[in-house]
Amino acid sequence: MKMKQAQFDLIKDQLIRLKSAGGFYEKKLAGIDVASIKTQEDFEKLPFTAKEDLREAYPLGLQAVPDGRIVRIHSSSGTTGTPVIIPYTKQDVEDWAVMFARCFTMAGLNNMDRVQITPGYGLWTAGIGFQAGVERIGAMAIPMGPGNTDKQLQMMMDLKSTVLCATSSYALLMAEEIAKRGLRDKIHLKKGIIGSERWGEKMRRRIAGELGVELYDIYGLTEVYGPGIGINCQHEPHMHYWDDYLYFEIIDPKTGKNLPDGEMGELVITTLRKEGAPLIRYRTHDLTRIIPEPCSCGSEYPRIGTILGRTDDMVKVKGTIIYPSLIDELLKTIPGASSEYQVMIDHLNGKDILTLFVEKEPGVDAKQLAEEIKTQFKAKIGIVAVIKPVEIGDLPRSEKKSTRIYDNRY
Repeated sequence: MKMKQAQFDLIKDQLIRLKSAGGFYEKKLAGIDVASIKTQEDFEKLPFTAKEDLREAYPLGLQAVPDGRIVRIHSSSGTTGTPVIIPYTKQDVEDWAVMFARCFTMAGLNNMDRVQITPGYGLWTAGIGFQAGVERIGAMAIPMGPGNTDKQLQMMMDLKSTVLCATSSYALLMAEEIAKRGLRDKIHLKKGIIGSERWGEKMRRRIAGELGVELYDIYGLTEVYGPGIGINCQHEPHMHYWDDYLYFEIIDPKTGKNLPDGEMGELVITTLRKEGAPLIRYRTHDLTRIIPEPCSCGSEYPRIGTILGRTDDMVKVKGTIIYPSLIDELLKTIPGASSEYQVMIDHLNGKDILTLFVEKEPGVDAKQLAEEIKTQFKAKIGIVAVIKPVEIGDLPRSEKKSTRIYDNRY
């Protein structure tokens, strides 16, 4: 995508400021003559920023303004290593709320909505980000946070919530509980704003059908404000993003070279206005593409495609590269297979063995379904898998993100 002049000017201002900010940024830009960066091509020669860089800056090495200007910090979970601490200025918090409010407006929310927020509060960015956006558009925030499904459903009915904000895993759990308890005619939900993890079309249809809602896919990551930096509109599944705050590139994850619009690759984000912890060419590991065509909704904000997975979600089994999105796509085409699955990879007797546990729809013959999935798995993904159908609800549900693939070989 061609960089706009306004974006280039903001990036240049950031680079000049960061060159003398000290700490992480001063080291990152050492030896780079900022004055010599005069074109988009010059910018694309700058080094990438990786999550490992941010971990090495723990705790506050990313801070690019004086202490007196920092009003809040957020953090990644740190489940896979040292957590990443992101400091925010007052302006950062306000900019994030503006972007979140745009997301809600694009999804058709207004000040008459009652928005039930189930993602976590605290160091995680989700809950407080959703709340800031709700309050900015003047809607009613119902800040439930995660868990306590009985209380969630009670408040949903009593307060007549019209919007549910959740991870896809928790939205599915809620949908199943509403169906199980026969509460469908007692809830007033119209929309679901779903984020924090990739989800397949079959799961989307199940949640929308069971809750009777329109679903919107909201995008974001802790390192770049949090959720709220992009969302799909009412017309198409692709996500608009706010290019007056962010610059997006798509690169080949292996070579690091920029890819043409429309080609699938890894999303790289540069913040244009962030003060507390700006990021230059941050590798997100998310796989998507730039959508070059204008959107039928009429918005001029550019779009990326639905996130198909992450480069670090990839596993290699018997020489074949597998992403969760491949399994989602496979199950979408097979009648009788539900959206929920788990993969177990083991190494036994010198061989890799991939076992796919998949929930089956009620009344479906398990043996026939297993044979069909096994045949399609070999044809479309390329390896023989052990298929084990289970009943709906047998696989664990999560209030946060679901783990799809367990690799037990290491």
